[in-house]
Amino acid sequence: MHRLAAVLATAVITAGVLAGCGGEDNWAKKCSTANGVVECAPDQRTPVKPVSGELLDGGAYDLSQDKGKVVVVNFWGSWCAPCRAEADDLENTFQATKDKGVTFLGVNSRDDKDAAREFERGRVTYPSLYDFDGKVGLQFDVTQMSTPATLIIDRQGRIAVALRQATTETQLKPLVERVAAEGNG
Repeated sequence: MHRLAAVLATAVITAGVLAGCGGEDNWAKKCSTANGVVECAPDQRTPVKPVSGELLDGGAYDLSQDKGKVVVVNFWGSWCAPCRAEADDLENTFQATKDKGVTFLGVNSRDDKDAAREFERGRVTYPSLYDFDGKVGLQFDVTQMSTPATLIIDRQGRIAVALRQATTETQLKPLVERVAAEGNG
Protein backbone atom coordinates (compact mmCIF):
# COMPACT_ATOMS: atom_id res chain seq x y z
CA MET A 1 0.00 0.00 0.00
CA HIS A 2 2.88 2.37 0.78
CA ARG A 3 4.26 1.79 -2.76
CA LEU A 4 0.84 2.64 -4.26
CA ALA A 5 0.74 5.89 -2.28
CA ALA A 6 4.22 6.77 -3.55
CA VAL A 7 3.21 6.02 -7.15
CA LEU A 8 0.06 8.14 -6.81
CA ALA A 9 2.04 11.03 -5.28
CA THR A 10 4.52 10.80 -8.13
CA ALA A 11 1.68 10.87 -10.66
CA VAL A 12 0.30 14.05 -9.09
CA ILE A 13 3.73 15.74 -9.10
CA THR A 14 4.38 14.63 -12.68
CA ALA A 15 0.96 15.84 -13.82
CA GLY A 16 1.75 19.25 -12.33
CA VAL A 17 5.10 19.37 -14.10
CA LEU A 18 3.66 18.24 -17.43
CA ALA A 19 0.70 20.59 -17.15
CA GLY A 20 3.09 23.47 -16.55
CA CYS A 21 1.80 24.34 -13.08
CA GLY A 22 -0.42 27.01 -14.56
CA GLY A 23 1.36 28.00 -17.73
CA GLU A 24 4.32 27.95 -20.03
CA ASP A 25 7.83 28.37 -18.67
CA ASN A 26 8.64 32.04 -18.26
CA TRP A 27 12.15 31.44 -19.59
CA ALA A 28 10.81 29.61 -22.67
CA LYS A 29 8.64 32.59 -23.65
CA LYS A 30 11.84 34.54 -24.38
CA CYS A 31 13.33 31.78 -26.53
CA SER A 32 12.69 30.14 -29.90
CA THR A 33 10.73 26.91 -29.98
CA ALA A 34 10.52 24.48 -32.88
CA ASN A 35 9.58 20.79 -32.95
CA GLY A 36 9.86 20.31 -29.19
CA VAL A 37 13.26 22.06 -28.94
CA VAL A 38 13.55 25.33 -27.04
CA GLU A 39 16.74 27.31 -27.75
CA CYS A 40 17.66 30.44 -25.83
CA ALA A 41 20.13 33.14 -26.83
CA PRO A 42 22.74 33.81 -24.10
CA ASP A 43 21.06 37.06 -23.02
CA GLN A 44 17.68 35.31 -22.70
CA ARG A 45 18.77 32.38 -20.52
CA THR A 46 17.53 31.76 -17.01
CA PRO A 47 19.93 30.56 -14.29
CA VAL A 48 19.24 27.13 -12.84
CA LYS A 49 18.52 27.14 -9.13
CA PRO A 50 20.64 24.90 -6.87
CA VAL A 51 20.17 21.22 -7.72
CA SER A 52 21.40 18.28 -5.67
CA GLY A 53 20.48 14.72 -4.91
CA GLU A 54 21.48 11.10 -4.39
CA LEU A 55 23.35 9.33 -7.16
CA LEU A 56 21.86 6.07 -8.43
CA ASP A 57 25.04 4.21 -7.44
CA GLY A 58 25.35 5.99 -4.07
CA GLY A 59 26.91 9.22 -2.97
CA ALA A 60 25.72 12.76 -3.48
CA TYR A 61 25.78 15.14 -6.42
CA ASP A 62 25.49 18.91 -6.50
CA LEU A 63 25.19 20.72 -9.82
CA SER A 64 27.48 23.48 -8.53
CA GLN A 65 30.41 21.02 -8.65
CA ASP A 66 30.22 21.29 -12.46
CA LYS A 67 30.19 25.09 -12.62
CA GLY A 68 32.16 26.27 -15.62
CA LYS A 69 31.22 23.18 -17.63
CA VAL A 70 28.37 22.61 -20.04
CA VAL A 71 26.05 20.13 -18.32
CA VAL A 72 23.67 17.98 -20.35
CA VAL A 73 20.88 16.70 -18.11
CA ASN A 74 18.75 13.82 -19.38
CA PHE A 75 15.51 12.80 -17.64
CA TRP A 76 14.90 9.07 -18.10
CA GLY A 77 13.38 5.87 -16.76
CA SER A 78 14.17 2.22 -17.46
CA TRP A 79 10.44 1.71 -18.14
CA CYS A 80 10.52 4.30 -20.97
CA ALA A 81 10.92 2.88 -24.51
CA PRO A 82 12.08 6.22 -26.02
CA CYS A 83 14.67 6.44 -23.22
CA ARG A 84 16.03 3.07 -24.24
CA ALA A 85 16.15 4.20 -27.87
CA GLU A 86 18.13 7.38 -27.09
CA ALA A 87 20.62 5.91 -24.57
CA ASP A 88 23.32 5.08 -27.15
CA ASP A 89 22.95 8.52 -28.76
CA LEU A 90 23.40 10.22 -25.39
CA GLU A 91 26.48 8.14 -24.55
CA ASN A 92 27.99 8.75 -28.01
CA THR A 93 27.44 12.50 -27.66
CA PHE A 94 28.96 12.43 -24.16
CA GLN A 95 32.07 10.62 -25.44
CA ALA A 96 32.39 13.01 -28.40
CA THR A 97 32.11 16.20 -26.30
CA LYS A 98 33.58 15.46 -22.86
CA ASP A 99 37.00 16.80 -23.88
CA LYS A 100 35.32 20.15 -24.67
CA GLY A 101 34.35 20.84 -21.04
CA VAL A 102 31.01 19.02 -21.29
CA THR A 103 29.60 16.62 -18.73
CA PHE A 104 26.39 14.61 -18.69
CA LEU A 105 24.03 13.81 -15.84
CA GLY A 106 21.02 11.53 -15.89
CA VAL A 107 17.96 12.03 -13.70
CA ASN A 108 16.16 8.73 -13.22
CA SER A 109 12.53 9.05 -12.16
CA ARG A 110 9.59 6.83 -11.19
CA ASP A 111 11.81 3.77 -11.31
CA ASP A 112 12.92 0.81 -9.24
CA LYS A 113 16.55 1.44 -8.26
CA ASP A 114 17.72 -2.04 -9.30
CA ALA A 115 15.97 -1.78 -12.68
CA ALA A 116 17.55 1.65 -13.23
CA ARG A 117 21.03 0.37 -12.39
CA GLU A 118 20.59 -2.60 -14.71
CA PHE A 119 19.40 -0.28 -17.50
CA GLU A 120 22.52 1.90 -17.17
CA ARG A 121 24.99 -1.00 -16.94
CA GLY A 122 26.92 -1.16 -20.21
CA ARG A 123 24.88 1.69 -21.74
CA VAL A 124 26.13 4.93 -20.20
CA THR A 125 29.28 5.95 -18.35
CA TYR A 126 28.04 9.22 -16.85
CA PRO A 127 26.26 9.35 -13.45
CA SER A 128 22.54 9.58 -12.77
CA LEU A 129 20.59 10.98 -9.87
CA TYR A 130 17.91 8.70 -8.43
CA ASP A 131 14.69 10.70 -8.33
CA PHE A 132 11.82 8.29 -7.75
CA ASP A 133 9.39 10.94 -6.53
CA GLY A 134 10.34 13.74 -8.96
CA LYS A 135 11.75 16.15 -6.36
CA VAL A 136 15.11 16.58 -8.13
CA GLY A 137 13.35 17.22 -11.43
CA LEU A 138 11.34 19.99 -9.77
CA GLN A 139 14.59 21.63 -8.57
CA PHE A 140 15.33 22.50 -12.20
CA ASP A 141 12.19 24.69 -12.09
CA VAL A 142 11.27 23.74 -15.63
CA THR A 143 7.64 22.99 -16.35
CA GLN A 144 6.15 21.12 -19.29
CA MET A 145 8.91 18.51 -19.32
CA SER A 146 8.23 14.86 -19.99
CA THR A 147 10.27 11.68 -19.96
CA PRO A 148 12.53 11.55 -21.83
CA ALA A 149 13.70 15.14 -21.93
CA THR A 150 17.12 16.79 -22.04
CA LEU A 151 18.43 20.15 -20.85
CA ILE A 152 21.70 21.73 -21.96
CA ILE A 153 23.01 24.07 -19.26
CA ASP A 154 25.70 26.55 -20.29
CA ARG A 155 28.96 27.27 -18.49
CA GLN A 156 27.29 30.03 -16.46
CA GLY A 157 24.64 27.63 -15.12
CA ARG A 158 21.78 28.81 -17.37
CA ILE A 159 19.39 26.73 -19.47
CA ALA A 160 20.50 27.12 -23.08
CA VAL A 161 18.42 24.36 -24.70
CA ALA A 162 15.53 22.15 -23.64
CA LEU A 163 14.54 19.13 -25.70
CA ARG A 164 11.07 18.06 -24.64
CA GLN A 165 11.25 14.67 -26.33
CA ALA A 166 13.64 11.83 -27.13
CA THR A 167 16.75 12.91 -29.00
CA THR A 168 19.36 11.49 -31.33
CA GLU A 169 23.10 12.07 -31.64
CA THR A 170 22.46 13.86 -34.95
CA GLN A 171 20.18 16.34 -33.16
CA LEU A 172 21.93 16.61 -29.78
CA LYS A 173 25.63 16.74 -30.63
CA PRO A 174 25.51 19.98 -32.70
CA LEU A 175 23.44 21.69 -29.96
CA VAL A 176 25.93 20.63 -27.26
CA GLU A 177 28.92 21.66 -29.40
CA ARG A 178 27.37 25.06 -30.11
CA VAL A 179 26.83 25.76 -26.39
CA ALA A 180 30.32 24.43 -25.54
CA ALA A 181 31.89 26.69 -28.18
CA GLU A 182 30.48 29.78 -26.44
CA GLY A 183 33.41 29.62 -24.05
CA ASN A 184 33.50 31.05 -20.58
CA GLY A 185 32.64 34.65 -21.38
